Amino acid sequence: MFDHNKYIDKKEFYKKLWQLSLPIMLQSLMLALVAAGDALMLGRVAQEQMTAVSLATQIQFVQNMFISSVTAAGSILGAQYWGKGDKDTLKSIFNLMLFATGAASVIFFALCKFIPGGLMHIFAHDPILVEIGSEYLKIAGWSYLLTGISQCYLAIMKVTEHVAPGAFISTGAVLINIALNAVFIFGLFGAPKMEARGAALATTIARVIELSLCIIISAGKEYVRPAVGKMLSVSRELVRDFTKQCMPLLGGAFLWGVGFTSYTAIMGHLGVDAAAANSVSAVVRDLVCCACNGVGTAAGIMVGNELGAGNLDKGKAYGIKLKNISYVIGFVSMGVVLAVTPLLLHFVILTDKAQNYLTGMMVIMSIYMIGRCVNTVTINGVLDGGGDTIFDMYSLAICMWGIAIPLALLGAFVFHWPVLLVYACTCLDEVGKIPWVMIRLRKYKWVQNLTKEL
Repeated sequence: MFDHNKYIDKKEFYKKLWQLSLPIMLQSLMLALVAAGDALMLGRVAQEQMTAVSLATQIQFVQNMFISSVTAAGSILGAQYWGKGDKDTLKSIFNLMLFATGAASVIFFALCKFIPGGLMHIFAHDPILVEIGSEYLKIAGWSYLLTGISQCYLAIMKVTEHVAPGAFISTGAVLINIALNAVFIFGLFGAPKMEARGAALATTIARVIELSLCIIISAGKEYVRPAVGKMLSVSRELVRDFTKQCMPLLGGAFLWGVGFTSYTAIMGHLGVDAAAANSVSAVVRDLVCCACNGVGTAAGIMVGNELGAGNLDKGKAYGIKLKNISYVIGFVSMGVVLAVTPLLLHFVILTDKAQNYLTGMMVIMSIYMIGRCVNTVTINGVLDGGGDTIFDMYSLAICMWGIAIPLALLGAFVFHWPVLLVYACTCLDEVGKIPWVMIRLRKYKWVQNLTKEL
């Protein structure tokens, strides 16, 4: 039996894990706080404002799924080539990421500018929610042009051991976003009271600042920057390797992103109270998931660095250790969700019916968090770090699209189950696939060096 502890210097391991994961946790927390800020501030204005914006941001959620798959593919290869010490190939990977995310950003911008009402009708049939959400998207669409570019810069910073500056940029942009939210939503300091449109304007201004900081800080001598003059002259072999990693990630992101959006759409069609409660629970979920997001990203970098450097046994040992840590994070996250539920119910202004829904959703979500944390660290961190990106797509196709979504659809529109039972169906996939994930991990197909001499 493989003794993973033999290959791990605990002091070195935990130091590196902490150095990588803490800034990424902070960055993830800051990004989640934008949604939380929108929800809480708009929740003080009106339930419809909060719900409409929560539904409208599902468009950006889908875009982010594409962007995250591209940046994840770049990070997988980038971490291994950085471990190998090949900066030139890393610049070419940067170019590939920018080209792909730029094309997607233009498409999503056009959709938000020209057919915002059509997009909102996917998630809600209430005319008030559709109108408010459409106005939000017309302004927020401009920010979608910039998000992909800045995320490429931030991804490269992570794999090249500049995690702290990346976290600084994200944190600064989020703090500005939250401050501007207050100004434009409530009309402070003489600004117009724009409500949902104010949240969109704040987000757009923050994205401009974020991208500007990325470019300025990356101008430093020790940073890796894109080779703009060679944007279209990347080697075919690298394009094939990038595509090989990206396509399964893109397939998985599409299945997960559209699936999660489907969950929101299903809950949105169960009434305003159900949609409002689901919107608030989603904000809490994203905040609590910051810990597993940070460790998951750090896991991919740590495993990838060792595998790319040719230290296969050490990379394998890191993967096993990180999987064990994911269970601890999962149970802690479960406790956090249950602990914050009473405070949340007192703070958010909801109808009595919506508050009852929210209470039940938080209990269900606390169990969901165990699966979410284990799968994020193990699949998106350890397995992806070694290039085993296709497993996530298979697991989503079966657990989410083969089980959870059909049950939620049947429960909502055919059998007319209670709202909380339908919500529970949307949480089945993460918990249900844990045994399958553990089997995949123990096959060790992810223990491979992906680097080549280019």
